[in-house]
Amino acid sequence: MARSSGRETFTECPYLFILELVFGGLVWILVASSLVPLPLLQGWVMFASVFCFTGTTVLVFLYMCDVDCGDTLDRVYHWMAFLFYLCAFILEVWATIIMEHGDYFTYLENVFATVFSCLATLLYMYHAFCPCY
Repeated sequence: MARSSGRETFTECPYLFILELVFGGLVWILVASSLVPLPLLQGWVMFASVFCFTGTTVLVFLYMCDVDCGDTLDRVYHWMAFLFYLCAFILEVWATIIMEHGDYFTYLENVFATVFSCLATLLYMYHAFCPCY
């Protein structure tokens, strides 16, 4: 089976890119709105979410412009994003556990950030093994 290139790659499974952007953006927004109460732990979460959001946006625009990025670049990027988000998920869980007895609103923001970082991790992992190309 020949691999699609450029725009065809995006049109075969656009929901993955869209969900990665949505959940990654939600992690970024939720952690940033909580004013990053634990900067040593949540700094990596912010870096991973901003990096992956930007990288996925660039990849979507390249595919929309019908640029053939190659299967290797796509797989390497999604594996790297998966590893970044896996570390971010673990650190966000740790930060949420530490904040359990603090401000309730900040705690809830971090609980939701933990859930969305878990979903983003699973999406990037699935995309690395994606059967749609």
